[in-house]
Amino acid sequence: MYLRAWPLLCLLLAPVAMAETLRIGFGTHKPPYVFEGENRGLEFDIVAAALRAAGYQMEVRHAPMERLHLALRRGELDGIATTNPHSGIEAHYSAPYIEYHNVAVALTSRGYRIDSIADLGRFSVSSFQRSRFLLGSEFQAMAASNPRYREEAQQINRNRLLYSGRVDVVIGDPRILRYFNPEVADQVDTGQPLTLYMLFPPTPYSVGFRQPLQRDRFDQGLQAIRASGEYLQIERHYADYY
Repeated sequence: MYLRAWPLLCLLLAPVAMAETLRIGFGTHKPPYVFEGENRGLEFDIVAAALRAAGYQMEVRHAPMERLHLALRRGELDGIATTNPHSGIEAHYSAPYIEYHNVAVALTSRGYRIDSIADLGRFSVSSFQRSRFLLGSEFQAMAASNPRYREEAQQINRNRLLYSGRVDVVIGDPRILRYFNPEVADQVDTGQPLTLYMLFPPTPYSVGFRQPLQRDRFDQGLQAIRASGEYLQIERHYADYY
C-alpha cells in the first residue's frame, strides 16, 4: 500500500520542489509599499502573490533603484519592481500591477505658485531615483535643464530636506512622506503645513523581467490574483495607510 502511494506523493510534491526561484529586486525602505527587511508591504505582497500564482518562488534583493536597474542589465537579477517601459532600461515589462500617486510638495510658508511641471525648473527639487525617466518626458526635460535637481536613494532624506528648507520642492507619494514624518520629527519641524501640487497623473509600475516567459507567467499570475480577490485583500490589509 505504501509503495503504491509513493508515486502519487512524489507527483503532488513535485511542483513545490521544482518551482523556479526568481531573483527580484525591490527598492529601499518605502512604507507602505515596501518594508525593507520585513518581506511585506502593499507592493511587495502583490508582486509576491502574483509570482506565487505563476508557480515561482521569489528571492528578494533590496537596493537603490539605480543599482537595481544596473543589476538587471548585468543579469544579476531576473526582475525588478517599481519600474516601467520609460525607465531607460531594456527589459520585458509586465502589465502594471500598482499605481503611485506622485505629487510635488513644498512648505506652504514659501507661497510658491507651481502650475506645471515646467515651473519646477525655477526651484531646487529633490525626487526619487530614476524619476527623471519614470515621470514622463516633460519631467525629464525639466530635470535635465535644472542644475538644482537631485535624486535621493532614501525617501526619508526627502522628508529632512523638505522640512528643513534645504530644498524648495520634493517629489513623491504622500503616503510615503507621511509615514516617515514621525521618524524625523526629532530633527525637523514636521508640523509645518504643506502644499501639494497635483502635477502628475498616477504613475503605473510594472516588473521588468529579463525573460519574456517570466513576464508572461507573471502577468497570468497577476490576472489570477485579481480574479480570485487576493489582490483586493492585499489592498485592504494596507488600507490604514491611505
